[in-house]
This record gives sequence, C-alpha cells and structure tokens, in this order.
Amino acid sequence: AGWGVFLTILHAKAESAGREVIAVDPRNTSRTCPECGHTAKENRPTQEKFHCLSCGHTAHADTVGATNVLRAGLVRRNANPA
Repeated sequence: AGWGVFLTILHAKAESAGREVIAVDPRNTSRTCPECGHTAKENRPTQEKFHCLSCGHTAHADTVGATNVLRAGLVRRNANPA
C-alpha cells in the first residue's frame, strides 16, 4: 500500500505543477549500456561503477540508470501522445 499511496501523491503533485509522471520498468536500467545497449550484470563491477564489457563505455552506475530511465520514459510518452 505504501507505493500506491506514494504514486497517488506523486501524480497529484505533478499535475498541480503542470508536469507528467510516466511509469518505467526499472529492471536492468543500471546494467544496460546507454551507448550500445549491451545488458549484463558484469557491466556493473561495483555498486557505483559501470563499465560495458561490449563497447568499453564507463560511467557512474546511477548516471547510466537515470539515462536509461529517461530514455524509456520518453519512448513511452512519444508512443502514447495525448
């Protein structure tokens, strides 16, 4: 019930601010390379480091996850124009 209440409040706050909430499946977002799309648990050798075994891209794992979540949200928004 906690997540349900949180999402209800989040949607209300976003609407009052003229913003939109788009739900995105977060699975593997910090294990998927934003450069080449390769997904593997080994791409994340530590909690904070990301190193793609396929193309060599390196970054902070949180940045990689945020980039992938943003892209997924934009894809969903563009697929369902209001």
